[in-house]
Amino acid sequence: MTEEHTTLLEFPCAFPIKIMGEAREGFADAMLEIVLRHAPDFAAASMEMKASNPGKYVSLTCTITAVSQSQLDDLYREISGHTMVAMAL
Repeated sequence: MTEEHTTLLEFPCAFPIKIMGEAREGFADAMLEIVLRHAPDFAAASMEMKASNPGKYVSLTCTITAVSQSQLDDLYREISGHTMVAMAL
């Protein structure tokens, strides 16, 4: 099966990735480093950050220009495997 038959996405496309974790020093920087490794053209200034109500958790939204399903798979795999990450959507 070819890549175009395994996804409903048409590449390239704008693709938002939401990353959640505890509000800790270095969390956003660590996630930005991973995102840039997989999407070097991502504009760091466009990263959206939102703290939870009590401030224990933070969510980051990074909208990348996705060029392939394998790029997204690799990015999600690395983010999800990071010790600071509680969830990635």
